[in-house]
Amino acid sequence: MTDPTAPLLPVTDDVDTGGFFLAAARGELAIRICSECRADLHLPRECCPHCGAFSREWRPVSGTGTLYSWTVVHHQVHPAFPVPYTVVLVEVDDTDGVRLVSRIAGCPDLEVGQPMEVWFEQVGDVTLPQWRPTATQEESA
Repeated sequence: MTDPTAPLLPVTDDVDTGGFFLAAARGELAIRICSECRADLHLPRECCPHCGAFSREWRPVSGTGTLYSWTVVHHQVHPAFPVPYTVVLVEVDDTDGVRLVSRIAGCPDLEVGQPMEVWFEQVGDVTLPQWRPTATQEESA
């Protein structure tokens, strides 16, 4: 029987998204791009909508971004995710507007445009890229 409190995990060997999770397992954030015109392909897809090419690859990116939006969840929808938690949408630096979703425990003070950094959470056999606010110099001291 499946444990109802186990977190929901993504399929990591999918033909379109497997490279994302392979990179995460190495501690890298990667975005799928077109091998021909170099356009970002997010969400990952088989054919480039810009040039029509079917060749694609994974490009490591910096792992920094800016907070685009967020919402705080107060109603628990799954036992593995206690409330409150915050769902953030981060625009990834050095991409053409690629935005990734993440979860932050609790209700942190956030503001649009806030610098964010990726970190990697190990959940069972899966490594999940997650985002958090970048520590300021005062917080680091």
